[in-house]
Formats: sequence, C-alpha cells, structure tokens
Amino acid sequence: MTDSFAAPSRRNFLRYTGALGAGLAFSGARPFAAHAEVARPESVDLVPEEQATVLWYPTPADERRIIEEGLPIGNGRLGALVGDDVLYLTDASLWTGHLNAELQDDGQFPYARENFGTFNLLATVRIAVGHSGVTGYRRRLDLSNGLVSASYTHDGTRFVREVYASYPDDVVIVRLGRENGSGTYTGTITLDGTHGETTTGGVLKGAFDNGLVYGAVVTATSRTGKVAVEGARVTFRGCAELVIVISGGTNYSPDPATGFRDRGLDPVALATRKARMAAAVPATALRAAHVFDYQKLYRTMQVDLGRSTPEQRALDTWSRLGARAAGPAPDPELEASYLQFGRYLMITGSRDSLPLNLQGLWLHNNTPDWMADYHTDINVQMNYWLADRAGLSRCFDALTDYCLSQLSSWTTQTRRLFNDPRNGFRNSTGKVAGWTTAFSTNIHGGMGWWWHPAGNAWLCNSLWEHYEFTQDRAFLAKIYPMLKGAVEFWEARLITTTVTAPDGTTREVLIDDNDWSPEHGPTDAKGITYAQELVFDLFKHFRHATDVLGRDRGYARTIGGLQDRLYLPEVSPVTGWLQEWMTPSNLGETTHRHLSGLIGFFPGDRVNLDESPAEVIDGVRNQLIARGMDSFGWACAWRSLCWARLKDAERAYRLVLTVMRPSVDHGNGSAPNLFDMYSFGDRAIFQIDANFGAPSAMLEMLLYSRPGVIELLPALPEAWSGSGKVTGIGARGGFVVDLAWRDGKVTSATVRSVGGKTTTVRAGGWRRELRLRPGQSVTVRPTA
Repeated sequence: MTDSFAAPSRRNFLRYTGALGAGLAFSGARPFAAHAEVARPESVDLVPEEQATVLWYPTPADERRIIEEGLPIGNGRLGALVGDDVLYLTDASLWTGHLNAELQDDGQFPYARENFGTFNLLATVRIAVGHSGVTGYRRRLDLSNGLVSASYTHDGTRFVREVYASYPDDVVIVRLGRENGSGTYTGTITLDGTHGETTTGGVLKGAFDNGLVYGAVVTATSRTGKVAVEGARVTFRGCAELVIVISGGTNYSPDPATGFRDRGLDPVALATRKARMAAAVPATALRAAHVFDYQKLYRTMQVDLGRSTPEQRALDTWSRLGARAAGPAPDPELEASYLQFGRYLMITGSRDSLPLNLQGLWLHNNTPDWMADYHTDINVQMNYWLADRAGLSRCFDALTDYCLSQLSSWTTQTRRLFNDPRNGFRNSTGKVAGWTTAFSTNIHGGMGWWWHPAGNAWLCNSLWEHYEFTQDRAFLAKIYPMLKGAVEFWEARLITTTVTAPDGTTREVLIDDNDWSPEHGPTDAKGITYAQELVFDLFKHFRHATDVLGRDRGYARTIGGLQDRLYLPEVSPVTGWLQEWMTPSNLGETTHRHLSGLIGFFPGDRVNLDESPAEVIDGVRNQLIARGMDSFGWACAWRSLCWARLKDAERAYRLVLTVMRPSVDHGNGSAPNLFDMYSFGDRAIFQIDANFGAPSAMLEMLLYSRPGVIELLPALPEAWSGSGKVTGIGARGGFVVDLAWRDGKVTSATVRSVGGKTTTVRAGGWRRELRLRPGQSVTVRPTA
C-alpha cells in the first residue's frame, strides 16, 4: 500500500525541533553503516568458568520452543536466538508497514500488520555437522563474558561451539572448535529467508513494499579444512576449527527527512564487506574485541546478594528455577543472576540502534503479538527503568534517539489529525498544539491503535529521569524540544472544572479532557489520575529545564500557573484507595494489571513517604492490596517497585519471585532461558518488559533515590540480609553508589558524583549531607 500522507520535509523537521539539526538529534544512533577499523586489544580478561555468572542447560534447545529455550545474543542492532544447530536472526529495523497516518471511522489509527506494520525476522542460519550420539552435553549463556556456548563429547573428542554478536565488528560469530581430541567438523551452513527469498552463494536479499531493502550474508573460514560455496549452502570438510561470520541489515535510517530510508545504501554489499573484514581476523582476536567491549558495560555493576548452597549451584538453570519456586530456601545467587540477565539483555539489545520493543531483539516468527511494537502506556518505559539504575546509562540513548527521530512525524500527525471530529479524545477547547502519540508506535513515524494523549508526558518524563541520573546538560538541550512540544499540547488541551471540598468550599481546577485510564474503565472520563500526575510532572520538569538551560522563562511562569491549578487525586471514602478517576467509585477492574492510578508514586514520586500525608500513603497501600500479588510479569514488577517504595521488603521480594517462577502449561513466569512469558490462554507469549522491570525492583529494594535524597537498603528482604554487596547503582541527582551490608545493616557506601553536587544519604535513622564535585567520591559507614 502507499500512504497518501507524505513524509515530513527537512524544513518542517527543523521547525519542529527548534535549533537542533538532524545530525545532532540523531548523533547517537548507528544504523547499518560502515564502521571504523576495530581496535584489537592485545589481551582480554576472560572470567574463568568457575567464577563466571552462567545460565546452563544439560540438553539442546528444542527448536519448536526456540523463544523459550533459545539463548539470546545481540549487539543492539543485530540479534539472534541460538539453538543447538540454528540461529533465528533479527535486525532491529526490519519492519513491515508504513507511516499509517490516516484515521479509521472511529477517529483512531489502523493497527494491523498490513498498515501499521510489524517487527520481522531477518533470516535463519542452520549449521549441520552430523555429530550424533553425543555425551556430556552442556549449553551455557556466560553473562560475565557475553558468550553463548555448547560443548559435548563425540567419538573421544570434546567439541565446543561458541556464539556471540560483536558490537565492534558488527557481525554474528559462530566458532566451531574442540577442547581435546582429534575429531573434525564436516557439514553445511544454510542461510534461509523468512519471506520467500532465494539464497545464492551464501547471500540473501529482499525488499518490502514500504521501500525497506534488506540483506544477509554468511561466510566461513578454516585454517585446517576445506570450505566451499555450493549453491544455497556453504560446505565444510575436515575442519578442526571453523569460524562462521554472519552479517546483515537494512537501509533504514533514523531520519524523517529521508522517509526513514537511506536510498543509497546497498545492504547486501555492506553486509558482504563486513563479513569479509571479520572473516580475515583470527578467531581469538574477534572474540577478544567482543569480550573487551562487552565487559566495559557489564562490569559497571557487580551484584552479590549472598551465598547459595552447593546443592543449589549444582542444579541447571531450569531445575534451579523450579526448586526455588517449590521451596522456602532462598537462592540469592540465582536471584543475582536474574538481575544480571536483565543487564545482559540491555547491553545486547539496546546500543546505538532502535530501542527495545515488546520483544527486544528476539523473535521466533513474523507474527509477534501486538506486532512487537512500542507500547507507550508502560511497556517501552519499563524497558528502560533498568538502564540508569544498573550502570548502563549509555544503553538509554537508543530510546532518546528513537523519540527524537519520530518527533516531527508525531507533531505533524497531532496537529493534522488529533482534533478530527471522529476522535473521542479530541480537545474540546478546539485548540491543538505541540505533539502527542498513540498507544502503539512503529519505526516509520507512524502510530497505531488509539490516541494516547498522556503518552507524550510519560515519554518526556522517562527522558527527564535519565537527565536526573546523569545531570547531562547537553542531553537536556537535546530533548528540550520534546518537552516543550508536549507542554504546548497540554496547554491547549486542559479544561476547567469546579470541585467541591468536604467542607463545602469550591475551587476551579484544570483537568484532562475525555480520556482512558490504561487499559480499563470508561473511555470518556475527564481528569483521570494517570494524566493529571503525568502532566504535573511534565510541567515541573519543563520549568526546571528552562532554569538549567536559560530558555523560555516567561513561558515557564505561565506553565507554572497551570501546574498550580491542576487537580490532583484524593483518597476515595468509598474504596480507601487513591482515586484513579475523579470519583469515589471504582470504575475499572479491581485486580487489573495496570497501576495507572499510582503512577504518581512510581515511576513518579510526587507522592512519597517523606512528604505525603499518611492518608494518601494509606490510599496507595490499599490500592496495591486490592490489586493483588499475582498477574503478568510486568504487572508484578510494577507492583514490586511500589511495595519497595513503601518499604515493604517481603511483599516486594515475593513479587520478584512470582516473576521468576517457571512458566509451565502456558502460565505466567520465566521460561527456561529466563525470558518472561505472558499467559494467553492456550499459549504463552514472550514479552520482555518484566525482564527489566523485576531487576529494577531488586535495585529499588537496595537503594531509593530522588534529587536530594539517597536512601540505602530501604526494603532489604530477609533472604538477602545476611551479607551482600552491589556496586554501580545509579542514583537520581547525579550519583553512583557502591553499597555493602551485613546482618541487614549498611557497613559502607561509596557515593560518586557523575554531575550531582549535594544530596542527603540516609540509612535507617542515620543520615549525612554530602557535597561533592563531579568526579569526586566519599565513603560513609553508617554503622561505625
């Protein structure tokens, strides 16, 4: 199909983003492009197997369950699920669909694979070696070194297979080798497309009707055997070692001025060049560059939650998950591994490319649920709660660059379509300005499903929180046009109403127009708590940004006046909960998966234990109790974060364990590969957000922060209380903290400034005000 709505011009893009040029706005993004010569480290510090954090399995992955058993690799752009003899290969930009900028009869956006589009597989790569009747099989994901491997014994030789996606070389590497013996590899490599493409000479190419061109290449080298190309296959014979190099990509460009395409790019030619360059490098040097690069990110955080027993350590990962779910005994090393697995997914799935979608970089078919899109009412935000907290601030850049690349399209569509008379969420003021988005977005500047008025505020608040962690003024200048455009939208949208206090007095307040509290209740409610809280924070952040950057201070005063008039939720005398709607009644589902009415408590903190009235905190607690302790993984993660903020350590911990429980019979929980599975009746769906949300909750249990406050061990569960240490936890206000404890008490904490100047550190009844220069650190010992 062809959309009648043309891509925005560069002139419009520059107008919508103020002084920013496209080159600056997208400077962090690295689409499929030529890369500089790779710096090869002379050596690399591989963590020995007995010391590494490892997920392991005694049997091969079942390809029929590749999404649950395959082990993920990625370099942020190129990813794969690794089975025993197959890789399911993805490129983050391989999307069908179009700009999708026409409304349906109901005033909402089409939402289907044909128009909105969907994330797709790039190819599969099959490696057949004919080793049958093997013994001693072991499959591993080494989180410490960023490597997937499998080893086994066949005819007296111990064979090993190692797989990784290299960020420096921008390729996937498969190395077939041996640990001992004299056996060799003989077999074939087959590259298959998933859209009916023909593979010739190890090369695959294709194109979608949206102008996206793509390609993939596989090649192999061996110094000890013979390698040849025979039609659609690469063959090898008598190889003691074989290095397979896989490359691929698309002509996607994060530039709306070119319609999100680099028309001059030939993906096959570029993939061929990258593959040949990597194939010319010795296997040890390829691995060294990858591990060195990966460890620079992975080692920013160490996690020690206590010691597990020898019996627990002897179990494979799937058996260990089952044992932890079945018994009361804590398994702190398993739980630390789960946190580090979330960091592994962040490092491998979010680096200088498109951000993590509903499934991250990992697919098993071309029909992912909800098109594996970007959901803006919790999912994409939860994907990035972990980055700054877990010492991976650089991995947040993918979300920033994506939002900036989509801004001109979102702005154009908002101004053109939002006040369409068919849109039930339109502004009754008759005015429209700035930008907003829909519940779903794609990579072509398009939106899908329903309009989501407060989605702009939540995205902006997520970007602002990154600034709170980093105190990066250049970053704030980069996102400022987004903040201002969202503020302009809400200035045009807010309406006035009168509320009556219990004593009979009345006052005029500003509220959201017809809206929907995600994803339940009436679709025409005014003043929903979800929007009121998000807009309050948006206005506050915008005003702060104008102070930091010295811009629009007059306009900031105007917005401050609007902020002061915003209606904010009260505690219902009927339910005892913090209201989700402007009524004492519960208009939705009591145990609903979303916590939309508590968004001002987490991820926001307008409502907090230090400053909010006790009855408001009771309203938060009562709402959480009503929601329950069991739901989808991401919903349990959100609940856990809220209980951690309430300092209820055991409830927060129990919800993390609920996320980690084994997914059996299509139930909610963790798959053998630790992917979070979403129960959907007769099947379970992989959705990645809980893999970031639950580790975020674990860190929130160890450290709470907001600008001016760092609280140590606010919700330490009994299971971790004996002793532990975590290094590199990000703290809002511009700090990083190394933390150690024993018997539930902080023994030491080192606070380093990454831009912050003052903060109060506290632990229990102890507190100390710190004043630091950027780069400076101080160690405190509350128990001394």
